[in-house]
Amino acid sequence: MSKKVAITGMGIISSIGNSVEENFNALIQKQIGISRLENFASKHVDEIKVGEIKLTNEQLIEQLQLPENNTFTRTALLGAFAAKQAVVNAGITDINAFKTGLISSTSVGGMDFTEKHFYEYLTDDSLSKYINSHDAGDSSNKIADYIGLKGFVSTISTACSSAANAVMLGARLINSGKLDRVIVGGTDALSKFTINGFKTLMILSDTYNQPFDDNRKGLNLGEAAAFLVLESEEMVQQSNKKVLAYVSGFGNANDAFHQTASSENGEGAFLAMQKAFNTSGLEPKDIDYINVHGTATPNNDLSEGRAIARLFENQVPDFSSTKPYTGHTLAAAAAIEAVFSVLAIQNNIIYPNLNFETPMQEFDLIPNIEVKSKEINHVLSNSFGFGGNCSTLIFSKN
Repeated sequence: MSKKVAITGMGIISSIGNSVEENFNALIQKQIGISRLENFASKHVDEIKVGEIKLTNEQLIEQLQLPENNTFTRTALLGAFAAKQAVVNAGITDINAFKTGLISSTSVGGMDFTEKHFYEYLTDDSLSKYINSHDAGDSSNKIADYIGLKGFVSTISTACSSAANAVMLGARLINSGKLDRVIVGGTDALSKFTINGFKTLMILSDTYNQPFDDNRKGLNLGEAAAFLVLESEEMVQQSNKKVLAYVSGFGNANDAFHQTASSENGEGAFLAMQKAFNTSGLEPKDIDYINVHGTATPNNDLSEGRAIARLFENQVPDFSSTKPYTGHTLAAAAAIEAVFSVLAIQNNIIYPNLNFETPMQEFDLIPNIEVKSKEINHVLSNSFGFGGNCSTLIFSKN
């Protein structure tokens, strides 16, 4: 069993709000952030709905007070916005006073700039400065620079489980004594590349996504960024800090079934959840709420549902997907849902699985469909990525 790691700060920006408070209010008031695409042109604009943050890049640059000639991609802008919030929320005044690191995750990286300027790179020298912004690690370095961090910086890109793996690595670095505190999370922006790619996979819905519904048609892509500040218990005691919740368990497994699909029996998801219980010392009966991955694709919900039914048997706790609010934010998904999980614990609230109408035929699992008050001590949160990279986090009140 690993030692619990304290969460002392959080920051988030998504299509339902630009702060932790705004996101929570939207969740309990059932205010969704799914709409038509506005910030850039796409031939699919009338065919899909997305979870788009309506702030433009120019507005984000202004709010972050960046110089005009910056090379921040949208992914980096969103990440810097959320990471700064987390640092302030944790009450950190000297970010380099202790052994501090940043682990950010992304799948889009700087693709939004690359696809915009690709054909002009060789003919317009003024655009060459954006080439180095393409790779995933560039956004992490820019976020670190923006918050003034001089220490350890790393980037994780395991598709939709990326931010869960960032939390996991951060907790392990603290448990091993390598770092005292770690800012962990993820950031991803919408781009033509991802929209076209998911459209080719034929898993985008033309309407609002319906997780765990028998008539689900696919996902809505989204964009977001969220970061959490993790600290060792020694650090918390030394500074007498308020703890928002704890990372008490984590697990990762790979079913290696298919390049983009999970196995139908949910083996990877089952193993990830099982490992999370092993590291936490908890049992399935201890979980009060599951924040499911719940993408509303035919494959994911069947695979995840079967894994949950297998592990929890006849004692499946309340569960819901929050992706009907935000869309699927790819590498940022596990980070925003970590924030939502902590808020569920703090407020003893279970969020509704919006748009649910018809139970799936393959099993007897029905998500929670209303805002529900309930004593919550432990939340399990699932995130599953392409290639079968499955990750589970467990958050606890104490």
